Amino acid sequence: MSHPNSITYKSTKSFSPRDLERLFLSVNWQSGKYPDKLATAIENYKTVFTAWDGDKLIGLISAMDDTVMTAYVHYLLVDPEYQKLGVGRMLVEMIKIHYADYLKIALIAEADAIRFYERCGFELCETADPMYISKL
Repeated sequence: MSHPNSITYKSTKSFSPRDLERLFLSVNWQSGKYPDKLATAIENYKTVFTAWDGDKLIGLISAMDDTVMTAYVHYLLVDPEYQKLGVGRMLVEMIKIHYADYLKIALIAEADAIRFYERCGFELCETADPMYISKL
C-alpha cells in the first residue's frame, strides 16, 4: 500500500470490469459478482470520480443528476486496505464541489456509514426512509 499522498484521483470511467469486480468484492458488495453489468452501469453514470494507487482502483464514487437541482450519490466504496486514509472523504468532497450549485445531494447510507456521512456534512432526513426493490 502506498502513502496517502501517492494516491491519485481522477474523473474517469475507464477501467475494466475486473477492476470493478475486485473493488466491489473487497467490501463484500454483491454487485461485484456481476462485473460486466457493473461496468455498463458505471459507464452510464453522469459523474464518476475514482481513487488509484498506481494502476490499482482503490476507491470510487458515482452520482446521477437531473442536470440542475438534485444529484443522487449511488456508490461510494474504498478498498478496506485504504480505509481511514481520507480516500472516502476526498471522493465525497469531489462530489460536493462538482454539485455545489445544486439544491440537494442525496444518498442512501447503510447504518454503519451514517456517522461518516454526517462528518462529511450530510444530515439524516426526518421525513423519509429509504425504500427499494432488490434482486441482489
